Amino acid sequence: MNKAIILAGGQGKRMKADMPKPLFKVLGDPMLEWVIAACESAGVSDICVVKGFMGEMIDEYLNGRYKTVLQAERLGTGHAVMQAIPFMEEDTDGNTLVLCGDAPFIDAETIGEALEYHKQQGNAATVITSELDDPTGYGRILRTASGISGIVEQKDASKEQLSIKEVNSGAYWFRTADLIDLLGKLNNDNVQKEYYLTDTIFIALSEGKKAGAFKSANPELILGANNRKDLLELNDIARRAVIEKHLENGVEFVCTDGVVIERSVEIGAGTQIQPNTILRKGTKIGSNCVIGPNALADHCTIGDNVVLNASQAYDSVIESGVTVGPYVHIRPDSHIKTGVHIGDFVEIKNSTIGEKTAIAHLAYIGDSDIGKKVNIGCGTVTVNYDGISKSRCVIGDNCFIGCNTNLIAPVKLGKAVYTAAGTTVTRDVPDYALAIDRGVMKVNEGYTLRKLKSSK
Repeated sequence: MNKAIILAGGQGKRMKADMPKPLFKVLGDPMLEWVIAACESAGVSDICVVKGFMGEMIDEYLNGRYKTVLQAERLGTGHAVMQAIPFMEEDTDGNTLVLCGDAPFIDAETIGEALEYHKQQGNAATVITSELDDPTGYGRILRTASGISGIVEQKDASKEQLSIKEVNSGAYWFRTADLIDLLGKLNNDNVQKEYYLTDTIFIALSEGKKAGAFKSANPELILGANNRKDLLELNDIARRAVIEKHLENGVEFVCTDGVVIERSVEIGAGTQIQPNTILRKGTKIGSNCVIGPNALADHCTIGDNVVLNASQAYDSVIESGVTVGPYVHIRPDSHIKTGVHIGDFVEIKNSTIGEKTAIAHLAYIGDSDIGKKVNIGCGTVTVNYDGISKSRCVIGDNCFIGCNTNLIAPVKLGKAVYTAAGTTVTRDVPDYALAIDRGVMKVNEGYTLRKLKSSK
């Protein structure tokens, strides 16, 4: 069986945050998750993560999905992989992939193609490489006429070696049994006094074993983040790549300023994404919608021909032909059915809104089930919380809820019920009834004159 070891012990001091560097997010997912996803997509699911600085955060994030081992001291990449020897010894017949947990753009295609090359060549070790116009900071690939002869780190490279543009990506395939053997022969005789995984290539060659280099067609697989500026650049690269994918699928962007679409988002052809729109993971959008400007959808399912204008929606379903916004907040577990209109300054939470219902403006609908073709007047509030528990309101089909109506849950309105403006409903109302609750209005004549006179 093929295995993967992901090195995720980096602290990232220049990030200026108390968390492991691989947990910093690129387009909504930790860099570590990008690497794991590439492994899984390539069919490598037996994974061990090497943790270090604040390793408990790695454990908490993984939540038991994969094995972890601790590198208690930071003594180099070779030393990090040594911590996973017991993991490799569980099955030494296959091959082991070693990856950096803070290089998110490794891709499944590269992993698969490098493995095929590794096996076809009969290599004990294969380093995955990339060619960069500016290779500063990366280990250089040393080659002879017969192939790779080693890898030299930037700190240890000669002036001539520094001019080499083919660099080590930090990703390798090893025959598992050979990797275990090679790790036992590493030493720390170098400037940094660390155990370099790169030295395994030289050791393998010196013992007559085959080692090779697979040059990836992906120029970005080597990119990582050492500081916040680097992290921003990774996010920009990922953001552009996702937008390009949707453009190819027939999605329209009038301008990409402020547009952030996470990788798992699905969008139908003909939909227009306007500026300053954020679409988070788990969101599916149908065809011919207009999303934005200034909109956010997080884990929502949105049908065809929906308008979501300057509004936010979370963990909810919005069916086809719905118009939302501006300034609407749709909170989790809401279901907005076909043809609904929701206007400005409306908040909906944990509620079902029936077909062709209109909630024009300035209303709060929480923990409610609203029927078809209901009109919710301005200022309507479902009073769903009594300070201890939350209760539901039910509003039947074709109801007309007058302005400034308070519905004190639990309460049920039947079919075609009307409520007069300013009414507070405290008990169920039967079908076709009018609920009206108004105190006697008093007019105190001359009040203002007397008040103004007394203030002089």
